[in-house]
Amino acid sequence: MKRTVMLLMVCLMLLGSALPALADGIIIPPPRPGPFTDPAWLTIRYHHVDVTIDNQVATTHIDQVFVNEGTAMAEGTYIFPVPQGATVSEFTMWVDGQPIQPQLLEADEARQIYNDIVRQLRDPALLEYVGTNAIRANVFPIPPGEERRIEIEYQEVLEVENGLVHYVYPLNTERFSARPLEDVSVTVQITSNDPVQTVYSPSHRVAIDRQDDFNVRAGYEERDVKPDTDFSLYYSVSPDDIDLNLLTYRESANEDGFFMLLLTPPVEVDEEEIIPKDVIVVLDQSGSMFGEKWDQARAAVRYILEHLNAEDRFNVVAFSTGYRIYANELQSPANAGHAADWVQGLEAVGGTDIDGALAQAMAMADPDRPTVLLFITDGVPTEGETEIDQIIDHVEGTAPDNVRLFSFGVGDDVDAFLLDQLSGNNRGTSAYVRPGQRIDEEVSALYAKVTSPVLTNISLDVDGVMVEDVYPGEPLPDLFAGSQLVIVGRYRDSAEGVSIRLSGEVNGERQSFSYEGLDFPANAGGGSGTDAEVFIPRLWATRRIGALLDEIRLRGENDELVDSVVRLSLRYGIITPYTSFLIQEEDIFTQTGVDLLRDEAQASMNMAFGQSAGAGAVDAAQAIGGARDAEAPAPMPTQVMLGGHVGGEAVAVNTAEVIRQVRDKTFVFRDGTWIDTEYAADTMTPEQVVFLSDAYFDLVAQHTELGDYFALGEQVIVVLDGAVYQVVVE
Repeated sequence: MKRTVMLLMVCLMLLGSALPALADGIIIPPPRPGPFTDPAWLTIRYHHVDVTIDNQVATTHIDQVFVNEGTAMAEGTYIFPVPQGATVSEFTMWVDGQPIQPQLLEADEARQIYNDIVRQLRDPALLEYVGTNAIRANVFPIPPGEERRIEIEYQEVLEVENGLVHYVYPLNTERFSARPLEDVSVTVQITSNDPVQTVYSPSHRVAIDRQDDFNVRAGYEERDVKPDTDFSLYYSVSPDDIDLNLLTYRESANEDGFFMLLLTPPVEVDEEEIIPKDVIVVLDQSGSMFGEKWDQARAAVRYILEHLNAEDRFNVVAFSTGYRIYANELQSPANAGHAADWVQGLEAVGGTDIDGALAQAMAMADPDRPTVLLFITDGVPTEGETEIDQIIDHVEGTAPDNVRLFSFGVGDDVDAFLLDQLSGNNRGTSAYVRPGQRIDEEVSALYAKVTSPVLTNISLDVDGVMVEDVYPGEPLPDLFAGSQLVIVGRYRDSAEGVSIRLSGEVNGERQSFSYEGLDFPANAGGGSGTDAEVFIPRLWATRRIGALLDEIRLRGENDELVDSVVRLSLRYGIITPYTSFLIQEEDIFTQTGVDLLRDEAQASMNMAFGQSAGAGAVDAAQAIGGARDAEAPAPMPTQVMLGGHVGGEAVAVNTAEVIRQVRDKTFVFRDGTWIDTEYAADTMTPEQVVFLSDAYFDLVAQHTELGDYFALGEQVIVVLDGAVYQVVVE
């Protein structure tokens, strides 16, 4: 069914709010009208956060400068929500060279301040900070063109949960800002008496510098951005050879819980602990590779051959019309330089015999040694066997169980179905080098991750609680030194003292690692308003949607799978290229509307998955693979551009904020109301509460998590523990 109004694109942008922000704090304009109240004048010049964590004691130092770019004086009140349990040791605002001291508010007093401001401005945005302490200071009138500098420092003792230490910095207040930050950075220096192993951020892309076993530096930096998510960092300290950490989240005892396991081997291992492997490079030298692509592909092969371990072996299969091999047998690293020179002398000419090349590579694989096969191609089969299903069957019938096949599709003319099937069937991954990207950089980055296997043919047994819908599923990927395996799933009921056994092969021998005393709680989060593991449900949903889409794309239509994708997209706000219209559909809160969405999603998938090669097929492969293997939840689309058809052409006509993620819930904006996607209009009757009434604030005081939801706006419908609340305006 075609619509006259269509969704043109989903953007990761935010709209402004009535409450302007000053870095991680919020500036409240004075109640009187006039030029003093214009928040757009205040621009953040920089916002730098330096954190030192010494054996779980975190010291956070904030240095920020803001400037009045307006034409008149600017002033207001500065509010900074202090993390739970933190002790403020420094707060200084410099005005004309003189420090201004703040007022520290305890949680009860801060709540009253928040409530008063909400009533004053008729903006509930501050309600999500109910229950926290706060710093308050007057922002003295700032003349046009002048700046003010604020420095804050506080200390806190970080808690440990199942072996993981967790640090959070409140960047989320930036979503209230009227202007992007010119420069924002968070740097965390971790020092520990025990070796630091896992380092993981579900919220931001961080660079990690491991200075030694006991000192690690993690950093995030961006420019011209309005951060809308708190900075979150987990790390573990453990003397174990392979570290296992568990995180759980459960909204209520009435629902199954979510869990995440982090498996981390040592960053560096002794040479004798690295499992010897065989590396076979299958390189497309057909005529279409001629030129810059061929130069980069040969450079990638040279990198691989120069980074073999001492006990590794290798060979190279180059194919075009037919194939040729570097040597009849697998070679030692002593011959790697000669092999690289041999590849350098090859010319790109001829057709593409993929089937013959892979058959030769599988024939030389030693079933007694882990084998990494790197397959690099820029086209579809044109020589020998050209039927995709036959090639897949041939590889499946000849590949030993120990082969891990990693595919690299170069350009947009590759058969994405073929590459994804080959990699998926042989416990590897597919990567796509799009036009303008460098082959050698993509190949070398992946090879660096798989160069040092420490545990292969992994299995995981959980004893004491029922787990299901686990991603990645069996068989699990191998573990490599310096890497990290993230596993997510659901669990039923609850249990304490659960044991997990990790087993795998080291040099052909089976080894096991046991982890005892792990808890899968009946209510892990969902009641405190401060639960940090709220990201786990969206990470699980991201992976499950990716797996379901992959199943549909590679193996054909299935009504039940499409229905699951639609319902997960609605529930968790995971918007895919094939469900982007969900947030626009007016009738998503009834069964009839969901049925219509399922039909439209299926039509969208049929169109997108109809071709196995070309730019569209590669786009689909990358999008689905990124979701299936995600280590952090999919980013939340909060703003969409809507359009219509004029003379057959799609044109943009309006931009609107229509979707928000709060905790593990998704809200859609409809007719002035933010509505929880768990709300079913045809079966649920909400309890109404008047916006800014005494009952409204009493309800937030009784259920602090409602403050997070009510902070969305003046009119909200939310489902909580089986009850439905509707905030209305009198």
